[in-house]
Amino acid sequence: MSDNQLAPPDHRKPGPPCIFVIFGASGDLTKRKLVPALFNLRCRGLLPDRFAVIGVAITPGDDASFRAQLATDIKQFATQAVDPAAWDEFVSACYYTAGDFNQAEVFASLKQKIAAVQQEQKIPGQNVVFNLAVTPTLFGTVAEQLGVAGLLQETPDGYRRVIIEKPFGHDLASARELNNRLHSALRESQIYRIDHYLGKETVQNIMIYRFANMIFEPIWNRRYVDSVQITVAESLGVEKRGSYLDHYGVLRDMVQNHMLSVLSLIAMEPPSSISGDAVHNEKVKVLDSIRPMEPEEVIENCVRGQYGAGMVDGQKVPAYRTEANVDPNSNTETYAALRLMVDNWRWADVPFYLRTGKHLAKHFTQVVIRFKRTPLMLFGEKVRTQAGPNTLILNIQPAESITIMMRVKNPGPAVVVDTVPLDFNYDQFGKRSASTGYETLLHDCMIGDMTLFHREDSVDASWRIVNPILDVWGALPPRDFPDYAAGTWGPASADRLLEHDGRHWENPA
Repeated sequence: MSDNQLAPPDHRKPGPPCIFVIFGASGDLTKRKLVPALFNLRCRGLLPDRFAVIGVAITPGDDASFRAQLATDIKQFATQAVDPAAWDEFVSACYYTAGDFNQAEVFASLKQKIAAVQQEQKIPGQNVVFNLAVTPTLFGTVAEQLGVAGLLQETPDGYRRVIIEKPFGHDLASARELNNRLHSALRESQIYRIDHYLGKETVQNIMIYRFANMIFEPIWNRRYVDSVQITVAESLGVEKRGSYLDHYGVLRDMVQNHMLSVLSLIAMEPPSSISGDAVHNEKVKVLDSIRPMEPEEVIENCVRGQYGAGMVDGQKVPAYRTEANVDPNSNTETYAALRLMVDNWRWADVPFYLRTGKHLAKHFTQVVIRFKRTPLMLFGEKVRTQAGPNTLILNIQPAESITIMMRVKNPGPAVVVDTVPLDFNYDQFGKRSASTGYETLLHDCMIGDMTLFHREDSVDASWRIVNPILDVWGALPPRDFPDYAAGTWGPASADRLLEHDGRHWENPA
């Protein structure tokens, strides 16, 4: 290994002793994801022996009431059976401080609390992770207040890191403003912009699949790949997130972060190492290579939709505009489909199709790499039309698996060619403990691995892709909303987007 190439962190071991501070400790994210994830890490031996949690929220309370609430919540949201002894050990190191995040006194009190917890739990060093599980409008405020209170100053024996939940801004201008506010108090190396999609095993496996298997990398390019599809389909509607979704829409909520992150992993060049910066550099190159769209190209390459009333899983569901906390005249999209072109040497002329939507026919997330047809069909035109080309399917959720669709001869005297799946399922590794999707990411933050987090330039690049679409959709309100019934695969215009290219969406059976 060269002198300037650092060894990757050891993901099999816990990081150094630290305190994990959760802003928004009384909120939904904390009880559903963060605390269960931290407890899972404790059960897997991936938390340091000297470790504590400090919750911060506006809700009145103290250490005892916080621990009691966590004990109630974990019974509902744990992903595995809760061992009483393990839980007692974990929750005994959980603390609480209350106050308004806009008040400097809260941060002065937090500083004292951190010092007291370090002494009580005998935590050496000064390592602290601040997780901002708060409304996005408070990201900048909390970071600035932490800086003013002197809580972000790093020392030789202590890191200070801040985890920022999405969304990272509302558009390009607001994302840049947020980054400027963060950088007024933090260095970029201290900012961990989290994306829970990147914590999923299959997403993490994309790089392993590509760069650890020589049989795929030589054909992972425009000479052999016909097209790529990335789908995030949800059978649920807005649930209790009406006010949020009606303000953001699925283009901002799903495409700008999750889906473009997956696209960049699929399309990136081999990095020089698996260190955070090396991987981020290649991902940003991909995003910078996506062809920008003029307004008329947005109309041609982008489809939006909004669900009306329909049937999902045999149950009648209401139209989006009648959902709670949604404007009855809303023009917010609950469906988006895009055709993107990556203008670089590897992917020129290969379309990347992205789609996501609420209340679709089935809940699944997958990547489909569709390969080109063989140059000469030796077994008849019927094989060409019925068997179809080879495809590689990366199923991300609900069941994580990898499938290659291969052509084989059906047993018998006649030459009959069928398409069969070659499957790999994560269950083949044996029984695995269920997770929240946050375990890997929280552990990575504690050991200082930024590979699965967003860097400032990747956030900026993704907004540069999405912003022209938002501008056109904002200037030209849709005339046909709602344009798809709940429980279907989305608006007909999304099907025509691919039919125009002689292709179709790959829907599961």
